[in-house]
Amino acid sequence: MGATGRGRAAIVTRSRKAPDMSVVDPVSLASDASGYRRGVLLILAAGLCWSLMGIGIRLMEDATAWQILFYRSIALAAFLFCVISVLSVGRPFAVIAAAGIGGMIGGLALVGAFSGAVVAIQTTTVANAMFLFAAAPFLSAVLGLVILGEAVRPGTWAAMAVATVGIVIMVWDGISAGQWLGNVLALGSALAFAIFTIVLRYWKGADMMPAVMWGGVFTALIAGVACLVTGQGFAVTGHDLMLAGILGVIQVGLGLVLCTIGARTVPAAEVALLTLSEVVLGPLWVALILSEIPSTPTLIGGAMLFAALALNALSGMRRRPPAMGRG
Repeated sequence: MGATGRGRAAIVTRSRKAPDMSVVDPVSLASDASGYRRGVLLILAAGLCWSLMGIGIRLMEDATAWQILFYRSIALAAFLFCVISVLSVGRPFAVIAAAGIGGMIGGLALVGAFSGAVVAIQTTTVANAMFLFAAAPFLSAVLGLVILGEAVRPGTWAAMAVATVGIVIMVWDGISAGQWLGNVLALGSALAFAIFTIVLRYWKGADMMPAVMWGGVFTALIAGVACLVTGQGFAVTGHDLMLAGILGVIQVGLGLVLCTIGARTVPAAEVALLTLSEVVLGPLWVALILSEIPSTPTLIGGAMLFAALALNALSGMRRRPPAMGRG
């Protein structure tokens, strides 16, 4: 994941009830406004964490994609197990068991999302990969319609049309530059994450934080087997091992926790808009630090996709009137 922004707030399940408009407590409103601002800052911080994947992988010395996935996934799984332990007050196995088969299916979907993302960044530009990862919400909308029968807003269909044009431009540019595999894998990663979000919606009554932990466990197992089968082994430099650990704990794990907490006080449409910071910052880091400048078609296609995502999120905000006490 990047393990990227792309609808991660779906992990949070919260009930909504109509606000009582008869009595307005100024102290309560001030508290809720403060909570909303804190939530916004936490979600922006999550986007910052997720945006570090590209630069982290680029700074690796010689670790292969499978080695990166192996050590990053171990760090992610261990971190999330600790988080679940704290949140469950020392009863992590009960929470993991409660996630059931849905948690394990979600974890398997994340294997494709994690693997495709890392390999894509190693075989195409970070900008190309990040922009294509951002197609996940639209793919989720289509899968939600087909599998769950969820209606798709007209505004979302229009945004998907614009996004599709942007994606075609970027993929065509990747083919012309000989980077077609990286672009295809980036889209595959977005599709896998879209499947993960469908799993979350289907089992929306359960705490699905364990699903991400399972994603780390399953990815580590598969990457470990791949390291053995391909003869790559597990030997990496201390530098690469440290970077992989940082990516697992900070880039994926901490980003998820921050977004989960922040999304409790921020409407879903705004969460989708705020997590676009990942798409903006990811290519920026490699441009500033490594001078990796995306091509003009990538910038054009990425701008179209970014605009489609932003407009879709903004239209969702306009459809839902702000609830009293939500800032």
